Amino acid sequence: MSSSRDIQCLLDLMVALRAPLTGCAWDREQSLETIAPYTVEEAYEVVDAIERGDMQDLKEELGDLLLQVVFQARIAEERDLFGFGDIVEAITDKLVRRHPHVFGEARDLAPVEVKALWAEIKKAEKVERARERAGSVGDPPDDGLLSSVPALTRAVKLQEAAASVGFDWPDVRTVLDKVVEEAREVSDAVAAGDRDHIEEEVGDLLFAAVNLARHAGVNPEAALRLACVKFTSRFGHIEHGLARRGRSTTEATLDEMEALWSEAKRAEAAQTSR
Repeated sequence: MSSSRDIQCLLDLMVALRAPLTGCAWDREQSLETIAPYTVEEAYEVVDAIERGDMQDLKEELGDLLLQVVFQARIAEERDLFGFGDIVEAITDKLVRRHPHVFGEARDLAPVEVKALWAEIKKAEKVERARERAGSVGDPPDDGLLSSVPALTRAVKLQEAAASVGFDWPDVRTVLDKVVEEAREVSDAVAAGDRDHIEEEVGDLLFAAVNLARHAGVNPEAALRLACVKFTSRFGHIEHGLARRGRSTTEATLDEMEALWSEAKRAEAAQTSR
């Protein structure tokens, strides 16, 4: 099968990969549940390519993410649940429904008005879904905040939902005070040596830190990813510095590594000031 720009070619390719006798053994044994972690992973790889500004990589990662959608759609179709066309129809309907300022009568809205209208429509949709599912046995409450999303994202959504009804800190300074308070409580828990209590207090500290980021207008996920990039770069400087001396991290002392860490920080500061 040759490469193609036609989405149908990709759909047909997935049918071939899932074919009982002639398909791929690995692809055939996958389910909606086993594929789900790969979908999350591919979404993060898309974000990573964007942050690195690698457009060639982004094209490939978007393709990998699209494959996940096609894969899930094929599995669902085999189970007579829905197909790829149903997914396209659902998102098309949703986009039209949530953009009355483009496709309906609500014209010439400012960005802040568009955001408010979007939230209002989403709220109405949630109420309708709850009404449709009323009485269904085993269905969890639909609060729009899935527990499976990354914890940082869920924390932001929970805080935004609370803030929308007036339950929020008044300003960033009070949130910063709360972070300090939570840090003290972590210290007390560590001193007590109760692992469960430590875990609880660290969770509270992280939740407060997310709140601080939100109030400061910072995306906590992006901030943490940046911190990871910075850490990787500085630790790489330690490894390279030790290698130049014929040593490894397992042989080096903490003082040696901290000196190289400080050297990396000074180099970053010098680069930034140019």
